[in-house]
Amino acid sequence: MTQPADNSGVAGMLCFSLYSASHAFTQLYRPLLEKFELTYPQYLVMVSLWNKDGQNVKELGSTLFLDSSTLSPLLKRLNAAGLITRTRNPQDEREVLLHLTEKGRALQERAGDVMQCIGEAAALDAETLETLRSTIDALRDRLHQSAN
Repeated sequence: MTQPADNSGVAGMLCFSLYSASHAFTQLYRPLLEKFELTYPQYLVMVSLWNKDGQNVKELGSTLFLDSSTLSPLLKRLNAAGLITRTRNPQDEREVLLHLTEKGRALQERAGDVMQCIGEAAALDAETLETLRSTIDALRDRLHQSAN
């Protein structure tokens, strides 16, 4: 007879499973991104801009679920590294537009194998990976709605 899983303590908490998996991802990314002198959050900014260059800070924050106080220091460091530019929108001076530099665009090709390495480490087929991602995204969205 199989014994029920012990759901006491943190081991039984869904939030801990997600937190510890996120931590494992970050640990996996760290050595892959070190050669590009990027942190994981900086990498997320770059991936977002590779996908859609020229977005404003508010749009990027919405995509990454980051507020401006968290995002601003990341953007300053990426700007200082010569990977992005931050310019005021001429139509609305309150808005800051983000653009990749040539160095930032070139990094996309150099960092192309990062996602492949992560995929290999996860060792999930495409269908399982997509199901898992969409389930977690739906959970995140419901939690955001509940918090607001």
